[in-house]
Amino acid sequence: MNKTIRATVLWLAIFAVMCVICLPGLWVVLNAFRPNVAILSNESAFNISSYTLDNFRNIFGLGDMQALPVLDYFRNSLIISLASTVIALIAGLAGGYAFARFSFAGKNKLFVGLMLTRAIPGVALSLPVFIIWSHLGFLDTKPGVILVYLAMNVPFTIWLIDGFFRQIPQELSQAAQIDGCTGWQAFWKIELPLARGGIAAAGIFAFLTSWNEFALASQLTRSPATKTMPVGLMDFTAQFTVDWAGMCAMAVMIIAPALVLTFLVQKHLIAGLTLGGVKG
Repeated sequence: MNKTIRATVLWLAIFAVMCVICLPGLWVVLNAFRPNVAILSNESAFNISSYTLDNFRNIFGLGDMQALPVLDYFRNSLIISLASTVIALIAGLAGGYAFARFSFAGKNKLFVGLMLTRAIPGVALSLPVFIIWSHLGFLDTKPGVILVYLAMNVPFTIWLIDGFFRQIPQELSQAAQIDGCTGWQAFWKIELPLARGGIAAAGIFAFLTSWNEFALASQLTRSPATKTMPVGLMDFTAQFTVDWAGMCAMAVMIIAPALVLTFLVQKHLIAGLTLGGVKG
């Protein structure tokens, strides 16, 4: 009975904490369907009669407002996020496997050096990156933003994938090689499938980091040809006013792909949590 009470209290506490965490997101989603006047007034956000799709229509120029280049922003975000994620995963897979399986001179120092790069806030690097990129001609270009995101994502993916490969018994690869597999075949057919949960976790974190990043992108992009979705939120701010309704509608468009991606890789993320639970 005591165990049941403790479990119930624990679940209620977790539910309460999650409600508090989700409140800002819920506020954004609800206000995406409300007019700006209702948001600025004391009207309840749960007043369904005030809900409308005009905010989304206005973004695409189907209402009274001038159309924003939302599709350009979305395409830029998708290209930059996917490119930086794929390249970071390739580098992280190679680096993580090397750190987990091989011994070489300076291994620990190199690993610590990579992790220390994550200790520096990205916003603190915005000014030096802006100056260097302006001299190199990388400002307002997609490759320039992708390179910055790679510098942010590669150390993290190496660290995460290294941890997953360390949980896979090396004896599995050795047994496969004894049975006639080459080192590459043992990696491709044995170790890589077992680590796919870790790779999926690293991929979604890298993608979300690139998809949601604002501080550096706002400094490195200028035109609709390179602006990302988070930077596009600034289009709703003026000198004296802020279009909160339009900003919330755009925010929902930013949140939706991230949620879809999370649900798609949910199975692999759960599998990653149980990696190493089965002994060979």
